[in-house]
Amino acid sequence: MTGFERHMFICSHERGPDAIRECCANKNSLAIMKAIKSAAKAEGIPNIRVQKSGCLSQCELGISCVVYPEGVWDRLTGMDNVTDLLEHLRSGKVAENLLMELEV
Repeated sequence: MTGFERHMFICSHERGPDAIRECCANKNSLAIMKAIKSAAKAEGIPNIRVQKSGCLSQCELGISCVVYPEGVWDRLTGMDNVTDLLEHLRSGKVAENLLMELEV
């Protein structure tokens, strides 16, 4: 294997309780990442990678997730997003309802 067809990064950055900015870890991002990873493995979706990342600098917009090679940024809200994310990993179909509006 020379690489992955799709690579999903989910922010797991954690800030202290006195931090001014929000963080994805406090929004249950690691549990969501683990659920997606387990479900993808159980479904046998080949040639993908799901992993945690450091800060993606979009924590205020929701749990930050980016999928490559598309470069699609998603804003996750909870476990109800797992099905849509699995479909993206499987087929490349982007979940329009999860798209993050990034300021350029």
